[in-house]
Amino acid sequence: MNSPQTTQAPEVIAEVRGKLGMITLNRPKALNALSLGMVRDLLATLLAWQKDESILGVAIRGSNKEGVFGAFCAGGDIRFLHAAGSSGNPQLEDFFTEEYALNHLIHSLGKPYIAFMDGIVMGGGMGISQGGSLRIVTERTKMAMPETAIGLFPDVGGGYFLSRCPGAVGEWLGLTGDTIGAGDAVAFGLADGCIPADQQADLWETLATTPFANVEALNAVVRARFVSAEPRLAAHRAEIDACFGLPSVAAIEQALLAGSDWAKAVAQTLRKRSPLMMHVVLEQIRRARKMTLAEDLRMERDMVRHCFYLRPGQSETLEGIRALAVDKDHHPRWNPASIEDVTDAQWQAFFVSPWPAHSHPLVMLQD
Repeated sequence: MNSPQTTQAPEVIAEVRGKLGMITLNRPKALNALSLGMVRDLLATLLAWQKDESILGVAIRGSNKEGVFGAFCAGGDIRFLHAAGSSGNPQLEDFFTEEYALNHLIHSLGKPYIAFMDGIVMGGGMGISQGGSLRIVTERTKMAMPETAIGLFPDVGGGYFLSRCPGAVGEWLGLTGDTIGAGDAVAFGLADGCIPADQQADLWETLATTPFANVEALNAVVRARFVSAEPRLAAHRAEIDACFGLPSVAAIEQALLAGSDWAKAVAQTLRKRSPLMMHVVLEQIRRARKMTLAEDLRMERDMVRHCFYLRPGQSETLEGIRALAVDKDHHPRWNPASIEDVTDAQWQAFFVSPWPAHSHPLVMLQD
């Protein structure tokens, strides 16, 4: 008697329904964290759909253990990054090069790209949504770029989209990794509108079954569903700008410690993050304000090489992932250990490209 064959469900489900290409991220046990295979599937699918004139636009959503929606994407697969970075697996390099190419493609797709950013939207999940033309959040959205907690920086174009938030909001989100909800995401320019979570399935089906005459009609159907969402952090905006607009990490921390109870709590958060990477992130966001997306992604590709390979035996990223996701002791041994111990030379090294411009892995990206 033959044993039944078990076929693994695809991690990316892509189908064309009506006028739309529709993508469901289908790795719910990992909160749809992006594997190299998922990045490759998404890139191949979007490249094909970009050229297909019968496809008017793209919609993308995540799945959870009970079904669809509820979780969009928690980021990149950090366990893979730790294993690959620890063993010298060359797929680590492929992952970042191809992921950043995917991020760029979404920004430059030339068609509507509708991201249903329900539930957790962090790290790599921001990378596959921020380039969208309609970024939809819900009352369940938990949005963050939490990379400094694992000794990394807000990559996937984070320098580009965080630097375009109002005031010093980008510096605050990038250095702290704090989580925001729907109202603040819209207020900070990281989402286009909010819809109730229980209306997502109906809107998804409407997109799949409506014979849209043009892009304008498609956009109008989505925008008609938007509801107001209260920003919760409006009262702290002046303090965010005053503190995180300061020229150095040390000055930011001191200003926070002298501020409101909310600011003092933020200062405590900074004390848990990688001191070195906070210096790197502050410079990243400020450089990126004057960059195109392609320039920013090339800079981030340089930076990520430094994170994993160019400080031998001292990778903040491998140590941060170890403490958070591998050993789970939540006590990373940051090096340097404090904000005051970081030298200019240490953070400046991250902005020296390992490649000549003509041989850069992302030389093909054009804005």
